[in-house]
Amino acid sequence: LGMKCLPLLLQFLLCFASRTGAKVFERCELAKMLKNYGLDGYRGYSLANWVCMAFYESGFDTKMVRPQDNGSTSNGIFQINSYLWCEDYKHYTPNICQMHCSDLLTSYIRDDVACAMRIVQGPKGLGAWKMWKKNCEGEDVDIWLKGCEL
Repeated sequence: LGMKCLPLLLQFLLCFASRTGAKVFERCELAKMLKNYGLDGYRGYSLANWVCMAFYESGFDTKMVRPQDNGSTSNGIFQINSYLWCEDYKHYTPNICQMHCSDLLTSYIRDDVACAMRIVQGPKGLGAWKMWKKNCEGEDVDIWLKGCEL
């Protein structure tokens, strides 16, 4: 490669690495990102509810995978389950979000957000996440945005 291509190649590799690597988000960093992706007020849920849910589901860790009793896995920052929502190639599933479960394990969370938006459209809303129901529903969740410059 010529010297002119080297900075471009380096830029591409850094972009690819940042998109594919796992990440544990800081609370305010995640709040800003979720707001930018349109979750604030989506389906009537405040941004604070989404941040609270993500904390109790994954601790803001995009690489989190939890095996479930039925053989499925819950994946990524929102712990999206492979039984209905993503493809894990282990069993036939509907794959409603049209993605591979490994796509949910990267620092690029736009696809996680898109899938979560589909899930929350269902009759349970954010109640589809047990940890949200247990820890966030009916609570003062505004503390999750405290000190964040949104």
